[in-house]
Amino acid sequence: MIKLFVGLGNPGSEYESTRHNAGFWWVDALAREWKLHLAMDKGYQGLVARGNVQGKTVWLLEPQTFMNLSGRSVGALARFFKIAPEEVLVVHDELDVAPGDAKLKFGGGHAGHNGLRDIHAQLGTGDYWRLRIGIGHPGDKNEVANWVLKKPAPEQREAIEACVTRTLQAAPLLLAGEMDKATQLVHTSKPPRPKPPRPPQA
Repeated sequence: MIKLFVGLGNPGSEYESTRHNAGFWWVDALAREWKLHLAMDKGYQGLVARGNVQGKTVWLLEPQTFMNLSGRSVGALARFFKIAPEEVLVVHDELDVAPGDAKLKFGGGHAGHNGLRDIHAQLGTGDYWRLRIGIGHPGDKNEVANWVLKKPAPEQREAIEACVTRTLQAAPLLLAGEMDKATQLVHTSKPPRPKPPRPPQA
């Protein structure tokens, strides 16, 4: 069962629309869905919302420390409220997944993602859940740093936003601890509906 939903990104308006902020987009959408208000909490170095959903207490968090220090914020909140690592979901951008797709996984390495690297260090384990929002790969590893800090092309942004909307439907399942069903939902991307054939011209 997930108690803490964390979205990763970089604070500041210049980063708002960049690929690296896909985690923020997801948690922003979840806050709207659950009618929760994210507000700055200096104690946890992040935007925090606490609410009661489906009879359970939940926390939403967007660290405002910059990506490579995200763990400070996550660790502080998780320790204070005694939230176990396996009750944490971290939503982040993923180079190895195409825009429009997402993957839900438990545990594993950080694959060089600086936000995850710091969360690993602060939680003392990699045994937490991740929702990986696909942003695609530039094709050249030397371009990765630039790629994640750039805005996606309009069609990529649309695909990512559609993916956020679709994967949000898994939130009630994550909250209920139905991780298999949530995984199935996240991994089922609906192909675009074929356009109806055009009627023959008279």
